[in-house]
Formats: sequence, C-alpha cells, structure tokens
Amino acid sequence: MLSTLFTIAAVHLIALMSPGPDCFIVMQTAVGRSRKEALCCVLGITLGVAFWAALSLLGLQWLFEQFAWLQQLIMFLGGLYLGWLAFLLLRSACNKQTASQQNGPTPRSGFRSFAIGLLTNLSNAKALIYFSSVFSLFITADMETSEAVLIYAVVVLESFFWFS
Repeated sequence: MLSTLFTIAAVHLIALMSPGPDCFIVMQTAVGRSRKEALCCVLGITLGVAFWAALSLLGLQWLFEQFAWLQQLIMFLGGLYLGWLAFLLLRSACNKQTASQQNGPTPRSGFRSFAIGLLTNLSNAKALIYFSSVFSLFITADMETSEAVLIYAVVVLESFFWFS
C-alpha cells in the first residue's frame, strides 16, 4: 500500500509540474490580479481535481469504456471553454484603452476567481486524460476504502500545495 501511495504521489507531482491551463490561469491571476484572487483560483482548481479524483476512484474509466462518446463530448466542451478563455485573454491584451490599466486591474470577487479556476480545471483535457487513464491505472477493484481515501487525500492536498 505504501509503495502504491508513493508511486501515485510521484506520478501526480510530475503531472502537476507539466504546464497546462491550470498553471497558466493561476499565474495570470497572481500576476494580473492579487494573491487573494490567485488563492481563490487555486481553491477552484483543487475542487476540480477533487471531482476528477473522486470520479476516477468511483469508476470513471469504466464509464468511458461504456460510453466512449461521453469523453469526446467533455473534451470538446472543455476545448470550447479554453478557446473562449484564450479569446478573452487576447482581447484584453489588444485592448488599447490604457485608462483602466493605469489604475490597475479592476477587482473581481473571490468567487469569480474560484469559479474561473474550477471551470478551467473541469474543462482541462489534460486533467480528463490524466484521471481517466494514468491515474486510473493505480485504482483496483479490490482496493480497500481506507487506501482509496488516503490516495484521494494525497492527490487533492498535493494539488492544492503545488498550485499555491
């Protein structure tokens, strides 16, 4: 059990280290907004990771084997959302109205940053592929509940601390 836990922790850390939409949205929020908003964004991402990890532990791979179109639909919708975020980012970069930029960014609520982090993670194709394939390799049918809970806690906490 301990070797499985360390293996999952190491594999998950490597997955976290590879840059993706979650990493970029946290960096953008931290640099362009505030530390508070970035931490709210991290909480949203962590909730998304908790969702994917729970689904994976409950049989996400089996679900995608039974309904292959579901994975494609989720990836398509996620791609649309990430494309929308990219459009908003480009639009704000090309916006020549410097009056609002001279006063700093307009504050947005912590809830909005949280929601952006959550939606970014839930629409992240990298997270979907990781949890439905790589992560699910370590999940077995005979796994004890205590081991599953420990794996879940490690993955969620590791994600929170990495993005923080």
